[in-house]
Amino acid sequence: MEEEEEEEEEEGLNRGAQAQLQGKVLFLAICAAGIGGTFQYGYNISIINAPTTYIQTFINETWLERTGASLESSVILLVWSFVVSVYSLGGLTGALIAGPMAIKLGRKTSLLLNNVFVIIAAVLSGFSRMAKSFEMIMLGRFFTGINAGVSMNIQPMYLGESAPKKVRGAVTLTSASFTALGLVLGQIVGIRELLGGEETWPLLLASNVVPGLIQLITLPWLPESPRYLLIDRGDKESCICALQKLRGNGDLSSELEEMLAEQAAIKGQRAKSPWELFQNPAVRWQLISIIVLSSAMQLCGNDSMYFYASYVFQEAGIPYDKIQYVIIGTGCCELITAVTCNAIIERAGRRLLILGGYSLMAVWAIVFMVALSQQSRISWMPYLSMACIFAYILSFGIGPAGVTGVLPTEIFDQMSRPAAYMICGSLLWSNLFAVGMAFPFIVEGLAHFCYLPFFTVCVCSALYVGFFLPETKGKTFLEISNEFNKRNFKAQTCEKFWKGPEEIKSTML
Repeated sequence: MEEEEEEEEEEGLNRGAQAQLQGKVLFLAICAAGIGGTFQYGYNISIINAPTTYIQTFINETWLERTGASLESSVILLVWSFVVSVYSLGGLTGALIAGPMAIKLGRKTSLLLNNVFVIIAAVLSGFSRMAKSFEMIMLGRFFTGINAGVSMNIQPMYLGESAPKKVRGAVTLTSASFTALGLVLGQIVGIRELLGGEETWPLLLASNVVPGLIQLITLPWLPESPRYLLIDRGDKESCICALQKLRGNGDLSSELEEMLAEQAAIKGQRAKSPWELFQNPAVRWQLISIIVLSSAMQLCGNDSMYFYASYVFQEAGIPYDKIQYVIIGTGCCELITAVTCNAIIERAGRRLLILGGYSLMAVWAIVFMVALSQQSRISWMPYLSMACIFAYILSFGIGPAGVTGVLPTEIFDQMSRPAAYMICGSLLWSNLFAVGMAFPFIVEGLAHFCYLPFFTVCVCSALYVGFFLPETKGKTFLEISNEFNKRNFKAQTCEKFWKGPEEIKSTML
């Protein structure tokens, strides 16, 4: 009896050690992929805001030195708009090359090679003032965008394929947490007392090389996606080796069986292109879902809230020189909700978080428009507007911000997943560019009711999720695929059902 008890204790200790090892390696994989991945997206969006005035002055002084004539303010604004918007064009380019990279090079290798773009960008931006070339800033922003476009597609793919089923959503959702972390750290580093000053802004723009170098040092020590190794490359031994690193030496049979079942289901198929997904009726509703939700990510107006932040905070009586610190609070809101979403996604599910997020955003959009329209009449309305900004960002962060990126990993099979992320990324970056260009005209045309289009997007997105999106929590990739197949082939099933009586009738005749 004593020997049996000792054996049980040893087994318990071994299981605990394996679980601890699994947690450590998976945690390191999350951090290594995230710091050089979606962290860069949030970081590079926020660092460009702080030195706006200094870069505009640099553009004018450079042109004056070259030609002897200064630029008009409208031309400076146009050049500056291009500096900001070229980031989105780079992101679109990155999204388009991410799929082929993920297929040919693998998930981990693609993330590592992606850092070449950010190193080039850092060199161009860091030496731009020394070279007296604002074109180098533009080119640097373009390469930074490529880096962000690639990482935003491949990081959630890598993490989703590496995580066990029970925590797959939470692990994939860390991509949103790293985006929010990058946003906050970019805001902090960009304050005037650190790197956001007149003399240090080139260092601020070049500082994005640091996360890239950290990833280059850490990620090579971690395993490739087990699913990619087995299903794409057909390398079962490497897959088992990767699983053992991620899970420890415990029983891997059930997880390996599930992967082998998926491999058998798509045997003989090759990786799909985006155009092939549009032609394939077997993924019709999966495709509609990611198109709707990826478009809504940018068309819901969350990023445009930052456009109003300075104005609303100033109206609320916050001194101009203190507003930069308050704006950091908006980034902290997104970070807090992203971390909260990580903690509750496996309990609440994907569907509820997206549905609740867009529903709350629709409510806050109405309150915000009313508050803006009454801001000059009622003394406390600026404070309500300020509360709406925080509430809108919190509502976005609790669901749509992170869960949208999880869905393509879960609802598409291994051969369709890279192409699905290419479509998602293309829509995300195209809509980011479109909203950035159109929003000033929307404000001019609709004034206080400028959030009416965003309210419409939030309502339509909530309705779509409520009626058409199935829950994917705790299901295998094959189970999710089968659930979508019921809807994809519903019309064909009905057609077969109605053919039955006719065939019987013809037989009787």
